[in-house]
Amino acid sequence: MLNNQFKKGELYSFISGKASTAIARKLQKNFKHAGIEITIEQWSILSQLWKEDGRSQQQLCEATFRDKPSITRLVDNLEKLDLVKRVPSKNDRRINLIFLTTAAKNLESETMEIANATLNEALEGVNQKDLETAKTVLQKVYDNLA
Repeated sequence: MLNNQFKKGELYSFISGKASTAIARKLQKNFKHAGIEITIEQWSILSQLWKEDGRSQQQLCEATFRDKPSITRLVDNLEKLDLVKRVPSKNDRRINLIFLTTAAKNLESETMEIANATLNEALEGVNQKDLETAKTVLQKVYDNLA
């Protein structure tokens, strides 16, 4: 077992968090430049629903690593923007399922294109081998703590 000590400037969570924040800021800027008025947090909910429409709020919590109050606020705001609608579950009336509206479905292609372009910009100059190593290491760190 390695005996890793924290050293100034080598705090892994700080480094990965800094990169993540930079990507999120750039993506938000790119959305705004394209006239798309949603936040990155709202987009993360929509992206989960594009994968599987009609998820419960609890499923969205688990998929996005957010707590229930955060998901409730995000869904409330997405409803105000007419991008999602809550539908009571037929099996359990205590559960609301979240469905995309037509407007949200129409955003998928454009936002995913912007997200891919932003990620490509962020990864410019990073070779595939280094990228795979970074993904493997970060996944292992996550798995160790999950």
